[in-house]
Amino acid sequence: MHAIRLHAFGPAENLRYEETADPVPGPGQVRIKVAAAGVHLLDTVLRQGETGPFPAPAPLPTVPGREVAGTVDALGDGTDPAWLGRRVVAHLGMAPGGYAELAVTDAARLHPLPDHLGEAEAVAMIGTGRTTLGILQFTELGPDSVAIVPAAAGGIGTLLVQYAKNAGATVIGLAGGPEKTARVAENGADLAVDYKEPSWPEQVRSHLGDRRATIVFDSVGGDTARAAVDLLGKGGQHLVFGWSSGTELTLTEEEQTARGITSTSVLGPVMLQKAGGDIRTLELAALAAATEGTLRPAVQPFRLSEAAAAHRALETRATMGKVVLIP
Repeated sequence: MHAIRLHAFGPAENLRYEETADPVPGPGQVRIKVAAAGVHLLDTVLRQGETGPFPAPAPLPTVPGREVAGTVDALGDGTDPAWLGRRVVAHLGMAPGGYAELAVTDAARLHPLPDHLGEAEAVAMIGTGRTTLGILQFTELGPDSVAIVPAAAGGIGTLLVQYAKNAGATVIGLAGGPEKTARVAENGADLAVDYKEPSWPEQVRSHLGDRRATIVFDSVGGDTARAAVDLLGKGGQHLVFGWSSGTELTLTEEEQTARGITSTSVLGPVMLQKAGGDIRTLELAALAAATEGTLRPAVQPFRLSEAAAAHRALETRATMGKVVLIP
């Protein structure tokens, strides 16, 4: 099979498209003929040798990637034969191996796909979708809500805009550049603004009039997040699930108390605990939302051989929606 292999930590150019041995499923496992593999911003961090949420860097050489969808083409000993030939999606968990034509995982991680849900969309929901619903566990949105979504053209941002609009909220989507802001407006945001323009906070204030923001979904940090949080009214929420700018925005307890707002980091164990300790609960809900059409993931495809270009695009914020690799 062909796969993307990383032989040395470092820049995106270290991702090599190579031919390697086909993986063999072990007991209780399946092998998936991959039709789509998810690319996550965390993958770019791990590629550089940083551990992220993992205890240690992956041993090299490694095949990155932890989100795949495709068709089961081989079974390990003791695996239910009903899986053979089925279209499935899976999050591989702590074990990489997704950037490949074939991937192996435990059968317990599989979700069957309905006929009308594409593999690329399923990959978006098994990772990005489950994270989105995990974030949304920490708030309640309704007609009185005013949500600010930085990175609104990204994978999670796209879904947050849709969910908030479905709940009747007023949605302010932030994105970088006219192409992205146009996409955010098409996705249903009440106001789409370019955060690269210094006047964007004033545009938001003018649009809202006497109203104030009630929640900021912060995945960017830095100056953009600071300006967004400054638009929160009393009782507002600041939910943190990333800092793509490189700088996390941390609010002091004094500021939170004085302004009557809260700031909460929602990733990691706290999200899992909120989901009752079972991440599959969020995966099932995300896939159901895509199947029903209530959430529609945006996907930006690259060929498997273009994995390095996909990483560079993510790192330079040149992508819109969920990045997927197509073998």
